[in-house]
Amino acid sequence: MVEINTESISKKGYVQCSSIIVEEAESHSLEVEIVDGEKGAKDGLSRPNIIISLDTGSDVTLLLESHFDIVPPGPNWSYPPFKLTVENGRAYGRGTADNKSGIAAAMGAMIQLREEELDINIKLIAGVDEEIGGRYGLDYVLSEYGLTGDAALILDSSPERLNLGASGIIWGKIIIEGKQGHAGYPFKAINAIDEAMKLLTTLETYRDTVEKKQSILKAPPKSPKQFIWGRYTVTMIKAWEKENVIPGVCEVRFDRRLLPEEPIEPAVEELRFFFKKAVEKVDCNASLEIIHKLPGYYTSKDNIFVKTVSEQINKTIGHNIPFAGELGGNDGTFFAKNGIPVICYGTIRNDTSYHGVNEFVHIKDIQRIRDVIVNLGKVPREKII
Repeated sequence: MVEINTESISKKGYVQCSSIIVEEAESHSLEVEIVDGEKGAKDGLSRPNIIISLDTGSDVTLLLESHFDIVPPGPNWSYPPFKLTVENGRAYGRGTADNKSGIAAAMGAMIQLREEELDINIKLIAGVDEEIGGRYGLDYVLSEYGLTGDAALILDSSPERLNLGASGIIWGKIIIEGKQGHAGYPFKAINAIDEAMKLLTTLETYRDTVEKKQSILKAPPKSPKQFIWGRYTVTMIKAWEKENVIPGVCEVRFDRRLLPEEPIEPAVEELRFFFKKAVEKVDCNASLEIIHKLPGYYTSKDNIFVKTVSEQINKTIGHNIPFAGELGGNDGTFFAKNGIPVICYGTIRNDTSYHGVNEFVHIKDIQRIRDVIVNLGKVPREKII
């Protein structure tokens, strides 16, 4: 899988990678379905979401989820990003940690469990497009295709904690308009960059308000705060492309991270309120567009599935791990949206350089996640729901 570039924008390697996963599953007599999100997107770009099933005839189904799309590798790698290099217990390559190792661990577990008498069904969704929002990945599989289950374990997380939720996301675009002109005659123009800076400075009050929000879930280890907090970050600014032209338009993009349990629509309204006040104070010509929003989610630590997974991790590795939440978002949102209890556990340690240069995964973590899933698959149905 690592040798295939499955970058989520072009999607050029999706079909080739999916065929490897399908071949491996079928060679071990696991049932396979392919749900192509292109049927929803209708853009000619295949999005093969693979559903691998171990059907025991039970009325309870455990869902596992991982994704095989990746972010681009970027430059300056010491190891070839699209060749699996194993060295000192580490497997290097783009997508090793995030998140092809999750597929490997789950497949290994299902192959072992195929020989057991189980009280539950198990389905693995090896999805796509997670890195760009998941609309025609897992969201399509659940909302349009209609796959359902009783509990879900996202394998796109850390082995150092059991994450009970993840942050929601609001992406926005601000357009600030001035008056274009020649840089030699600035008095005849209104510089849209200057206007944008004034507006962004005024919006610091919004940042302060957001950062005071505190979740009931603890933040990951080594975070600057004990509990997950709200975040607002300006991430892109674009104006003009010539030194001697004063720009008449400036575009600003931002990322707002919600608490896992924070409702998304009130958060959007709060953002619009602060934006309106900032525009009025600066007296500029600016507009706000929400270009993407995705709610977070939170599953109570008292949920039976949470307790069961925690017990099986303890059984497998010999000690308990703490509960926490994800500062980022993941596909768990779509399970939660469909009323399916969801938690996260996986192979992505803090040191694995996921999304960075020389990404790797600890091989022992793939084995441990596999073994946790094996033990989880053997529990009685009443330990899932």
